[in-house]
Amino acid sequence: MRLVYSERFLNALRDAPTQVQRAFLKQSQFLLQDIRHPSLRAKKYNEALGLWQARVNRDWRFYSTIEGNEYRMQAITAHPK
Repeated sequence: MRLVYSERFLNALRDAPTQVQRAFLKQSQFLLQDIRHPSLRAKKYNEALGLWQARVNRDWRFYSTIEGNEYRMQAITAHPK
């Protein structure tokens, strides 16, 4: 598997706090190893769109789709409480 980033995702990641950027890099390595890694807490977010949600840290989430052997990173946002 490999990661493919949308322009929207890259812009949001660039604007995110440094600690969130670092946490995403760590979590993305877990994603590449196994989407079921416990710290990701990955789940299907929108069945119709094939959109998955996974955890960056307690306060941030990232969203992706799976196409073939690619995780297509769609968005990274603060998690509403």
